[in-house]
Amino acid sequence: MSGKSTSRRNICENRRARRNYEVIDTLEVGISLLGSEVKSLRAGRGNLAEAYVRFEAGQAWLCEAHISQYAQAGPHNNHEPTRRRPLLMHQLQIIKWSKRVAEKGLTVIPLRMYFSGAWVKLEIGLGRGRKLHDKRKVLKERASRRDTERALRGR
Repeated sequence: MSGKSTSRRNICENRRARRNYEVIDTLEVGISLLGSEVKSLRAGRGNLAEAYVRFEAGQAWLCEAHISQYAQAGPHNNHEPTRRRPLLMHQLQIIKWSKRVAEKGLTVIPLRMYFSGAWVKLEIGLGRGRKLHDKRKVLKERASRRDTERALRGR
């Protein structure tokens, strides 16, 4: 029996991402954090609503993700809430994903942040922006699926 814990506890989720984007591919990556950021995330104080991923100089960065300051850390040991944080990806994954973003007009969006054992992980998605009529179509399909399930349950 191994000593690794495989429990996953959600910290925060980007709820608008799956509505505004058609997610084509997903990937689990690590994220480099400071101690006060990890403690703040353990208290559930993270937000991915305005966050995005940018590729610069062979490195992936999480930008505009908000992690609140940890109150007990003090003024000198705390972090900036919306600082850029490096993502931990294999170099081949960075090259592959950055090429897809540059060539095909896709974008990389953070979907959710969670604890995998003691480590903070980020699920990112490669997505294409949905137009307003696409969003309406998805909502109609979801509503019709829900109605048919209700009808079948009622029988």
